[in-house]
Amino acid sequence: MNLFRLFLTLCAYFGATAQAQILLRGNDGDPETLDHHGTSTIAESRLMDDLYSGLVDFSPTAEVVPGTAERWDLSDDGLTYVFYLREDAAWSNGDPVTAHDFVFAFRRLMDPLTSAKYATILYPIKKAEQVNTGELPPSELGVRAIDDRTLEIRLETATPYFLDQLTHQTGKPLHQASVEAFGDQFVKPENMVTNGAYKLESSTLNARIVLRKNEYFYDADKVAIEEVHYIPFEDRSTCVRAWEAEEVHICTDLPAQDLRRLEQYGDSLRVVPYLGTYYYALNTQDEFLSDPEIRLAMSLVIDREFLADEIWPGMIPATSLVPVGINNYPGGSPTLDIYNMSMLDREDEAMAIMARKGITKENPVHVELMYNSGENHKNTATAIADMWSEIGLKVTFKIRDAAAHYAYLRDKGPMQVARAGWIGDYSDPQNFLFLLESYNDGFNYARYDNPEYDAIMVRAANELDLDVRAEILREAEAIVLRDTPFLPIYYYSSFTLVSPRIEGYESNVMNKHLSRYLTLVD
Repeated sequence: MNLFRLFLTLCAYFGATAQAQILLRGNDGDPETLDHHGTSTIAESRLMDDLYSGLVDFSPTAEVVPGTAERWDLSDDGLTYVFYLREDAAWSNGDPVTAHDFVFAFRRLMDPLTSAKYATILYPIKKAEQVNTGELPPSELGVRAIDDRTLEIRLETATPYFLDQLTHQTGKPLHQASVEAFGDQFVKPENMVTNGAYKLESSTLNARIVLRKNEYFYDADKVAIEEVHYIPFEDRSTCVRAWEAEEVHICTDLPAQDLRRLEQYGDSLRVVPYLGTYYYALNTQDEFLSDPEIRLAMSLVIDREFLADEIWPGMIPATSLVPVGINNYPGGSPTLDIYNMSMLDREDEAMAIMARKGITKENPVHVELMYNSGENHKNTATAIADMWSEIGLKVTFKIRDAAAHYAYLRDKGPMQVARAGWIGDYSDPQNFLFLLESYNDGFNYARYDNPEYDAIMVRAANELDLDVRAEILREAEAIVLRDTPFLPIYYYSSFTLVSPRIEGYESNVMNKHLSRYLTLVD
């Protein structure tokens, strides 16, 4: 009798689980933080998009659509936005979302005490840079609550991509009362208050993060998935095996060596162009790598076509920082004539450069290459190390998990060469070129400091004519290609396995797929 009751209990549990719509998402690793002012990785942004709703959000096809703001006005001079918040916008504890919550969040983002690595993305806001660098108090930031449901944001200059910038996690609000009450502990499940489609249920390091549907979300009636479980996989092959065993519904960033085999799954395998660049950062402050000729030689000898064909199928060889197909960049990136040479001629040129420095295969120099764990990164690093050996570089590796790797880079630990990647937060070349501005402490991993480059980027920021602005940005990128602080290797494609049970997963160049738009079917 007891066994029969147990059987009925288990049946009821699994039946409820199926009916409850639990989505199992493989993620690229554990988040370093759930404070969105401290986040920087794609794995973290997926969580933030589910937990919070900004003034604007992404649609299923990654278009900018109204979020917590139902509409907005823009002044004729392009300098002032007025956002009108939804009457039914609420926090997960039932409190109304107000314009004051956004003012609090923006001021906290720019407060230098917050040390937000991504604060620069919203520097178009009036006086943002001065506040962030400590020249002005946060109260001087160009944001104000006209009333509880009306928010005004003033800009330094007209910024045609500002709404796109607001889709980033830095544009999302914070529940002021809970942040002030709990300090940096506000991100714990028992303390965290969110305004997105989901709220934080639990967080277990190296196991999973569980989100539960927020019943107070303004569009909750249209959210089918009741729970989202984010499961970290540093080893992407393990994620693939989990997907094949139906232990996860979505697996991203697939191992290159598995792609051809995974074609057997037909439409479940999604290979889509992605707005991003995979690159190596060279520490320009390092004694050896401070020489731009050495950096150029290291770039020339990389056979990107081989890497894209044999190491990471589906990726596109890159010789510029800004990826192809980006908006507001007619004609695309400039090119260096030297990259039009054959691979053999480029190798000869690279060896000649190094020989003039007294560096040969017989008289090598040791270089350390850092990368975050993962088969794709390992295979790329091993192949490039072999190519560099031909010009007298003997490479050793330093490997960390993704969170530790990027934390080390942002904290400016000693390094020479480091693997990195950048996925566009919005489709504009500025979102790639700003990485190398000297004041970008969070993402200038090369520690590049060029006043000429900085001045050109300022000119571009003040130019309202998009065609003229594009030419200025091209001038800036030409300097980057000449100085080679970054070695572009691939333009990204996104590789994802999506369960046939999932509906509403729309492929897009931003690779944005909010859980609120998805449904599980039998």
